[in-house]
Amino acid sequence: MADETKQPRARSGKRIRRIRIGFNVLAQIILILFLAVMVNSIAFKHYARWDFSRDQKYELSDKTKRFLKAIKGKMRITIFFSPNTPITTDVQNLLMEYQYAGKGKIDIEHIDPERNLSRAKELFDKYKVVTDESLLVLDYEGRNKTVKASEMADVDQSGMALGEGPRVTAFKGEQAITSAMMDLVEGKKNALGYVLGHKEPPLSEGSTITVLKTFIENENIKFQELNLFDVDAIPKDLKAIMIIGPQYDFSDREMKLLRDFWDKQGRILLLLDPSAKTPRLDGFLSELGVKANDDRLMAFLRTGIQELALTRDVQAHFLGDSPITKRLAGANALFFGGTSSLTLASDHGRGANIRIEPLVQAEKGYFAETDYNTEDQVKLQADAKRNSNTPLTIGAAIEKGGSADERVQVNSSRLVVVSNATFVQDNAVTQDQQALDFVSGSVNWLLSREQLIGIAPKISKPLTFTLNEDALRNLRWIVLIFMPLIPAVIGTVIWWQRRV
Repeated sequence: MADETKQPRARSGKRIRRIRIGFNVLAQIILILFLAVMVNSIAFKHYARWDFSRDQKYELSDKTKRFLKAIKGKMRITIFFSPNTPITTDVQNLLMEYQYAGKGKIDIEHIDPERNLSRAKELFDKYKVVTDESLLVLDYEGRNKTVKASEMADVDQSGMALGEGPRVTAFKGEQAITSAMMDLVEGKKNALGYVLGHKEPPLSEGSTITVLKTFIENENIKFQELNLFDVDAIPKDLKAIMIIGPQYDFSDREMKLLRDFWDKQGRILLLLDPSAKTPRLDGFLSELGVKANDDRLMAFLRTGIQELALTRDVQAHFLGDSPITKRLAGANALFFGGTSSLTLASDHGRGANIRIEPLVQAEKGYFAETDYNTEDQVKLQADAKRNSNTPLTIGAAIEKGGSADERVQVNSSRLVVVSNATFVQDNAVTQDQQALDFVSGSVNWLLSREQLIGIAPKISKPLTFTLNEDALRNLRWIVLIFMPLIPAVIGTVIWWQRRV
């Protein structure tokens, strides 16, 4: 009887335990599903993307990202690209990056003009498009601008006669699209006065600074030639002026115009040629606390076990304390030709409310030689050993009346000076874009466009390589002899082992 009364209780206890286990499993499943939903929801709203391509082809430049953050309105982009256009895929992928970086500020509409004829005609009539070429139409607050496919890529069509398709040699879509966006958002172009009359490089075609001119103009800036002999005062519409490598000194009248411009919150970019004698211009800099020294930077490079070579091309790095070079901090640039050192006045030696910041310094190992015309190698090596550890500044920024806090916008006089004028020439900047980024940052700082200071987009080019006659001969031996020989040797070894 006792056993019979205990059995129902045991079965009841087992049933309760099974119910508890079932509830625990159900709770665990619900919790896992809840966590999975939460993780996916968070990942959908907060995620990061990486570009692992060889040349970061699909990653927007720092300058473009900073510009997109500064846009306040809505940008609408309409794509009129036929599928057979060579850069259709590249443009679509690039615009996806713009849309992602714009965080809801950019709307994109794809239209195939060969299939959706009615919609294409409607928008062509709206935007007054009269070309059959593939293009983009950018619309911002009632203003619009077109960007043609030919402006976004260099295409080689030389193989068309042989039945080959067009080949894209350089994709520059980001430069063209960002430049068009700047034109739309800012509206009126910023004018930059370019001083002439002292044998500076001209702005005309064939000049030595055509790359720099195009680079700056792509940022919604127009150059305006300025000859100080022909004006009574620097025009009021010129907030900033650029002086590159004057070979002759400024006259007293010109210096008065320059000083008046500086005193009225003028902005100046000055690139000096150390070989030119410009005592009045140097005196103006000295008044502001920067002295251009009569020397040349040099360094001895080891070319062999006991061989040394003297170089006057200066390898320098950018300092990160200024908004101009903050995003270039630590990057290197090569300053070709002659470069002199700059001496910056100490705090107690500066004028009232004038701040001076070094921007560019030569790498360790360079020395400033005052007897730079000598051929005495023994003397030069002795001077190098004595002075090679001294920090040498070759670029600086001067501001009068401004604020040390970047968040505070105050009208001020600004000047950027570099003791080298050849580093912006075409043969130099095509090898090193850091020089262009530095000049662009300086110009934008002078124009109070700090939000546009950054690393500019690079031009994407296909990976190519060339072989000389010796390399081709070696490649021929590898392909015809060594590559067939390897499996032959392996087969012979296996046959011999089986035979034995």
